Amino acid sequence: MCTYQTELLEVSGSGKGAGGWFPLERAMVYFDHPVHAAAEHSLNVDFLSPTRGPAARLAVELDPVAARELARTILAVLDRVEAPAGAGHAPVQ
Repeated sequence: MCTYQTELLEVSGSGKGAGGWFPLERAMVYFDHPVHAAAEHSLNVDFLSPTRGPAARLAVELDPVAARELARTILAVLDRVEAPAGAGHAPVQ
């Protein structure tokens, strides 16, 4: 089931790739056929730093069950800690 539903959002963080650490500027989230994961479909998350070129990318492919569990776990951890003021990020327009 390819929905072509893609969400692109601005993020602030760091990622580590083959060339070392780089700043993350965007994340793209979509549900599609994976390139490498052993699943028919996967939730795919690409973390990007477009200003640093195509090599500044981290890609994650998760089966739907693992993606939901990761999302629940992230929210649970964030709910247990106090978020800094202004920590939210708006979607990219």
